[in-house]
Amino acid sequence: MSQTENEIAADVTGELIDTEEGEDLAVGKVSAIAERPTGDERLAANQRSLSRYLALPFIFLTVALLGGLRLSGIDSSFVFLKPPLLCLVFASIMLALFFRARLIRLDGWFAEDFSILKNLCNGAVIATLFAATTQLFNSLIPEQGLPYWIVGFCFFWTLWNNLFADFDTKTLLPSLGGLFGLAFVVKYLVLSNLAAPAGRSWFERLTENPGQEAFTWLLDLPRFAPGTAYIQFFTVAVYLIGLFLLPASTRASDKSYEV
Repeated sequence: MSQTENEIAADVTGELIDTEEGEDLAVGKVSAIAERPTGDERLAANQRSLSRYLALPFIFLTVALLGGLRLSGIDSSFVFLKPPLLCLVFASIMLALFFRARLIRLDGWFAEDFSILKNLCNGAVIATLFAATTQLFNSLIPEQGLPYWIVGFCFFWTLWNNLFADFDTKTLLPSLGGLFGLAFVVKYLVLSNLAAPAGRSWFERLTENPGQEAFTWLLDLPRFAPGTAYIQFFTVAVYLIGLFLLPASTRASDKSYEV
């Protein structure tokens, strides 16, 4: 092959290489454009972030505030009761149940490939969920006396059995709704009606309704204003709404787990 033919072959080879590199570059640009989120996708991502890091903490902190709120039976003044240690234990079991039933995916909320800020923000949301769950049990469990131990044992028995049951997200939420609804009925419709009204002397309560006075003394029932039941009904409803809005995963690729 002569020198001229070698130069022509080199030129042809160079053109082929340049063409292939151009095609690869074009394919890469097309893929980048295809993977780039559109305006609607960015808007949906921003809405999910607002719901996850603003709305959910606000909901759970509202539950944490109202869960310990009571109205005094004497003058309807605000009384804030701190949660007993049993409520913290129940909240821990409840969070374990959430993870086991896949209502919350641990790898979808905390991961090494997440930024530090995202892990911290996700941890803050889970912390508000724990606080709200603690105060929810504070709202539903009687404050003192024999009903406190009976209802507390029923909660412990139910939650402990649910830890080893085959639960999924669709069956967990209705089960929790039924459990919380039954506890609300027992405390605010049954026990509250057995308690004698406050603001009267012992002799007046005994002569007007000796049965209520006897149940109040035997069961050591607290005397709260009827408005307490309305506040706690709102608290339970807001907590269940927060659980419904809680995404199982915060990964953008796990769209099937996001609300």
